[in-house]
Amino acid sequence: MTTFLDSIATRLDDIRNDGLWKTERPITTAQGTHITVNGRELINLCANNYLGLANHPTLVAAAKDAMDTHGFGMASVRFICGTQDLHRQLEQRLAGFLGHDDSILFAACFDANGAVFETLLTDQDAVISDALNHASIIDGIRLSKARRYRYATSDMDDLEAQLRKARADGAQQIMIATDGVFSMDGTLAKLPEIRALADIYAAVLMVDDCHATGFMGPKGAGTPAHFGVTADVVTGTLGKALGGAIGGYIAGPQQVVDLLRQRARPYLFSNALPPAVVAAGIAVLDLVENGDDLRSQLTENAKYWRAGLTRAGFDLLPGEHPIIPVMTYDAHKAQALAAQLFDLGVYVSGFFFPVVPKGQARIRTQMNAALSRADLEQALAAFTQAGKATGVLS
Repeated sequence: MTTFLDSIATRLDDIRNDGLWKTERPITTAQGTHITVNGRELINLCANNYLGLANHPTLVAAAKDAMDTHGFGMASVRFICGTQDLHRQLEQRLAGFLGHDDSILFAACFDANGAVFETLLTDQDAVISDALNHASIIDGIRLSKARRYRYATSDMDDLEAQLRKARADGAQQIMIATDGVFSMDGTLAKLPEIRALADIYAAVLMVDDCHATGFMGPKGAGTPAHFGVTADVVTGTLGKALGGAIGGYIAGPQQVVDLLRQRARPYLFSNALPPAVVAAGIAVLDLVENGDDLRSQLTENAKYWRAGLTRAGFDLLPGEHPIIPVMTYDAHKAQALAAQLFDLGVYVSGFFFPVVPKGQARIRTQMNAALSRADLEQALAAFTQAGKATGVLS
């Protein structure tokens, strides 16, 4: 055991020395545009709380009411005694919202992506994955016995080459898997082109839409709706724009959902979502479907923030999404910039390996519909000051 622990200690030292150590900072208030950490109030620019609903009074009230009527926890998986009327209500609401036959809930979207490939594909099938897909898709594919192919991010020529190869290799069913939004960069998948290739090669299109559902497309129905195309299978989360709690889902054709309910291991062997989370998930869909004003404000904030950072001289990745990465390329600089911003009253986090490739470190800023213009102006001034102090800006 001593040798084992010594080897781990060495690995931990390497992480620290490379500037890759991640520190968790306890927040003592609710999630929002302003949070308190170590007794200090900070402007929060790094939550996935796109519509500002994580502490919305309607959701809090729905959660409290559900605990009064349906209890605290389920203490069971769904098929034993873990299914309440609330679970089916939310699944049916999600399906209607996303334009699919049905949906199925999971503890998290990581679990949903862990279930979709292993359950739906066999060793006679193939899955073709974008190179920048989320870690949960990568891990989910590894759990599957399907043949694995990868295409360069948003490279449609490479995708078609992989589709041809999969067909030539004798794959019975082919699934193309992509993020709707690549979360580290804030760029959108080329869903119209991917859909067209999927149709040509009789492939199933699976989209992880975690960073789009609620605020992209008509009524916030996500990237397929944004582009006016259909994804055959969609995975997503309640943990971002849809209230920010926890819980994932898969939506799709009835046969797909039925098979997942019978065979998906993360579903069969995990406790059902607690009633409070499910009830708030139902309530948030009402807010989202009627949330055009929130989506408009989010878009306006993102444009203002991107323009301000550009004027200040920061190196940004291009895009239209409220994820706006500020590139530092060096992990130590990302850590230093985040620390300096903390001292100036702005809460952000450095992103570096293994979250992003080595040499691609950044501060991933994320806009929120509830941020005021005064918040953004204060944060831009802090970014400019911190950028100069750390050498990120010349």
